Amino acid sequence: MRGRWQGGNRFTLLPEGKRFLPELFAAIESAQRTLYLELYLMESGTLATRMVDALCAAAHRGVTVRVLLDGYGSMKLSHADRQRLRDAGVALRFFNPLSWHRLGGNLSRDHRKLLVVDDRLAFTGGFGAVDAFVDAWYEVAVRIEGPVVADWIGLFAQLWESPLTRGRAARCRWPEPAPIAALPDDMRGRMISGRGHRYQAIRLSLHQRIATAERRLWLCTPYFMPTFSLRRRLVRAARLGVDVRLLLPGSRHDHPGIRYAGQRFYARLLRAGVRIYEFQPTFIHAKFVLADDWTSIGSCNFDHWSLQWNLEANQEVEDVRFARDVAALFERNFAASEEIHWAQWRRRPWMQRCREWVFGTLNGWMTRLR
Repeated sequence: MRGRWQGGNRFTLLPEGKRFLPELFAAIESAQRTLYLELYLMESGTLATRMVDALCAAAHRGVTVRVLLDGYGSMKLSHADRQRLRDAGVALRFFNPLSWHRLGGNLSRDHRKLLVVDDRLAFTGGFGAVDAFVDAWYEVAVRIEGPVVADWIGLFAQLWESPLTRGRAARCRWPEPAPIAALPDDMRGRMISGRGHRYQAIRLSLHQRIATAERRLWLCTPYFMPTFSLRRRLVRAARLGVDVRLLLPGSRHDHPGIRYAGQRFYARLLRAGVRIYEFQPTFIHAKFVLADDWTSIGSCNFDHWSLQWNLEANQEVEDVRFARDVAALFERNFAASEEIHWAQWRRRPWMQRCREWVFGTLNGWMTRLR
């Protein structure tokens, strides 16, 4: 699903959980009519308990609350937490629960992150209801207001009614949302989603922006497993004089093997002039891209798995003011990172090279099996 470009929106960049989590909970607590929440990761713990409390409180005051979770990503959400939601009147559904009857079908996951409040306000990014998002992982979200919110509602409704979505909560009628008034900020944006190998709008949009970038192309992703076509485009852009930079996790990675597998691509990229930064303070789980004055922020990791199997969704923004905020965020994160230089990388120890080969080979096998 690809929303159309619309003006009259307001987009607010929310870096780090200490900023976007209070905004998320304030929005939930202010809800008067409807709350739609879609998450990949939700695990019982301090943050999930707080989220369940807020959702139940909203349902108790008469708000229509619908929660859509991925069947795999929510496996660590306890039965007690699920039952608390249902007892409060929250409609709870799960996308593609794991099944032994269709092993290949289990690969498709709902990796999207979305909160919509009263059909007028939305949030997306890479967040989840897991304690690690409080202070152990670095994440970024965006607050969305204006006409583009209607497309996010449509995306949620489409998956809620999908045959792959299960749960005791019944399907429902979705009234046509009332038109959302344009805002004086007049930022231009669109919602864009991907459905793996069936519909790769996010990938195609990224490739188009790389091809047309003139000044800068900065990309942050936690799982750097780029496709061959993406690597080729990054190299070509750098050789044409575009300022191409990658902001990637450092040693504080939740899956070190993925980091090593991705590092096998460093050599060619560095030789082409791509600048690579590894973030040092924490594990950086954010996914956002800046190409000139175009930005894409959301759930997509821009890796094989996200582009071939997952349901993903990003908010694209084309606005000089918003791009300025995103560029400033990149600059702060570059300053907190270690830049990898080609002269240094070519002298890396043999053990590092072995790790790259082993995990790169394993990843190659998995990619061919998908």
